[in-house]
Amino acid sequence: MSIEPTLCVRVISIEKITEQVKKFTLSPETGKKVPIFSGGSHISTYLKTPSGLIVRQYSLVSHPDDTTKYEIAVRLSEDSKGGSLHWHQGMKVGDQLQISYPKNHFYLSFKARHHVFYAAGIGITPFLAMMQDLSVQNQTFELHYASKSEDSCAFYPYIKKHYPSQSRFYFSDQQQRLQTTSLENHPIGTHVYFCGPEGFIEQFRTAAGKLGYPESSVHYERFLLTRNKAMKSFKVILQNGSELIVEEKQTLLEVLLANDIYIPYSCRVGRCGTCEIPVAEGKIEHFDDFLSAEQKNEHNYILACVSRGCSDKLVLKI
Repeated sequence: MSIEPTLCVRVISIEKITEQVKKFTLSPETGKKVPIFSGGSHISTYLKTPSGLIVRQYSLVSHPDDTTKYEIAVRLSEDSKGGSLHWHQGMKVGDQLQISYPKNHFYLSFKARHHVFYAAGIGITPFLAMMQDLSVQNQTFELHYASKSEDSCAFYPYIKKHYPSQSRFYFSDQQQRLQTTSLENHPIGTHVYFCGPEGFIEQFRTAAGKLGYPESSVHYERFLLTRNKAMKSFKVILQNGSELIVEEKQTLLEVLLANDIYIPYSCRVGRCGTCEIPVAEGKIEHFDDFLSAEQKNEHNYILACVSRGCSDKLVLKI
């Protein structure tokens, strides 16, 4: 069940970008328009499947000012739980679905003198609209894009055609590696943006910090929540006395929604703070990138999409 306003769209085209990536063009009902968005925005898609409703978030790769359609790119995940698998094998031209309005937790900084994008794999998707935005604004930028090979590099021909002087590619099958040392070469006032697998993001975030980049100049976008291999189940108690168990492979948000306790949420990876819940009692294991270090130490709030209880129980103020 959706707890946010949605738009009804229809799949009007499906394009194979690489062996594992497909681009889907979504159009509103005849005569209607979709809202414009800013580079870095994403939408939530609500997929009705035989196993139930699946909610997934995807970056918008179409032009931000185009009100006739939205485009998303979906990579088929090897361990798909149904989302990307449904897009690749179940979705057909003509199918209808509900999507959220665009949201942006990975926006371009207006303070930057120069923008540098670091992408790995499908992490290229948010940067496509960002580069279009910056091109219209005549602002400077560059792209460093790592992929296994040219064939597996999503949108490679498009990027080479439209941004030949701003883009550099690194293909591991050609022994070309994107190194963190490239962060040393950017002028003062540069803002850097990272998107890709978790290990890639952490490697470049850490390197940027050691080089003295201000936190306000470092931006990143995660597609998946950070999980600790040693996740444990925990108990939560609500204000009405109800008790719920969050199992090892569940999130607090998933358990609340499954029990018809609807709270606002958006990114599902601990970035936006939408699903923040006050905590009356208990210790929290924080995995979010929203709360400050001081707030985390106080244990007064939990982001339900990623963080967990590390005491016997959490008493929530809901």
